[in-house]
Amino acid sequence: MTASYPAFRYMGLRSSLPLPHWSVVLSQMLFYFILEDFVFYWGHRALHTKWLYKHVHSIHHEHATPFGLTSEYAHPAEILFLGFATIIGPALTGPHLITLWLWVILRVLETVEVHSGYHFPWSPANFLPLYGGAEFHDYHHRVLYTKSGNYSSTFIYMDWLFGTDKGYRKLKALEELEGKQS
Repeated sequence: MTASYPAFRYMGLRSSLPLPHWSVVLSQMLFYFILEDFVFYWGHRALHTKWLYKHVHSIHHEHATPFGLTSEYAHPAEILFLGFATIIGPALTGPHLITLWLWVILRVLETVEVHSGYHFPWSPANFLPLYGGAEFHDYHHRVLYTKSGNYSSTFIYMDWLFGTDKGYRKLKALEELEGKQS
């Protein structure tokens, strides 16, 4: 963040008063999450091609059962590659510094939460129908290699649209059926 500050200033980042109105912050956060999810999906899906998985993304997948810190455990090329998804929204909108900080904090909290392995009572997955959450991402880490699916970072709409969550949905249907039979 510190190293990228001059570039963000060039793209319109502001740090002076007045602070942005809450509606501006909220609309930018929503835009950032949707755009980040779209860009991340395609980048993450590309990382699951045979060559990129073997040479780059397999480091992140060393942990079949992820925990919070594994969210940031990755090859440097992957951090740069997928980090682009996180900064593209703010780079396009030139937000206030407070908005940028809030975005980065929310993004890191989200990725740590989905890698935690726990479905917390306060998880957005309990309140937002399109939010993937830890259970959705745990499946991605359990079914390793290039055909795991569930490539989205936050929301599940891209996996649903492109059918890359079919294995997960099939597993959930089986678990629901077994639960009804018990």
